[in-house]
Amino acid sequence: MAQALGQDATPAAVAEKRDLLERLLARLAHEIRNPLSSLDIHVQLLEEDLGELAPEMRGQLSPRLEIIRGELHRLETVVDRFLRVAGPSALDVETVELVKVVTHVCELLRPEAAARQIEIAIQIDESLPALRADPVRLTQALMNLVINAMQAVDRNGRIAVATASAGDAQLITVRDNGPGIPADKLPSIFDPYFTTKPEGNGLGLWIAQQIVTAHGGTLKAQSPPEGGALFTLVLPTTGRGETLDGQDAKAASG
Repeated sequence: MAQALGQDATPAAVAEKRDLLERLLARLAHEIRNPLSSLDIHVQLLEEDLGELAPEMRGQLSPRLEIIRGELHRLETVVDRFLRVAGPSALDVETVELVKVVTHVCELLRPEAAARQIEIAIQIDESLPALRADPVRLTQALMNLVINAMQAVDRNGRIAVATASAGDAQLITVRDNGPGIPADKLPSIFDPYFTTKPEGNGLGLWIAQQIVTAHGGTLKAQSPPEGGALFTLVLPTTGRGETLDGQDAKAASG
């Protein structure tokens, strides 16, 4: 935790940053919940309006509203867990197929990427075995990485998301063809509130690292010689993520 909170890892500095983060997360959660509640009400109103449409129109629009409602529910779940993001014992572990998580995230963000004229390319290894993880938190971590890449590219670029196996671990890489990460910024890239972009609040990469660390994995950032940025998320196929439940979670958290 001290490492994730930055280079200044003294107990006083960690406590101060944790307090600041908790207050910021509480404010963010409040600000996010308000529009979510409004959107939920309007979805209900739209569903009532569907009853007045012709059957063929209802058949076309109903599945889209179901997707919206499902994503709203997922966002509400993310907000609920957002406040506990620093605690690895908050993981709700189940059997997860990494390929499905990657595909889901990329499909969700593809419309926004297309609006920015950014291509999202996926290369997945279908042979990867299932692992034990929290699918909601893992989705949140990967979304933060892809959104970070979109913000770095800005427009007219490419993001490549790939999965692979490496011994007893599974990898997700997110590579973009943006300007890359300056060498002097790499040591601070996962610090809370740190950002080099006009978009974002400087918490996305920190939260992603916290989630990956809670699963017993690692998250690294690089600026390859060929340009752009490369983030590598490594998760154990078996390991801490499999036991962060009940008593094992209490032991792991300290």
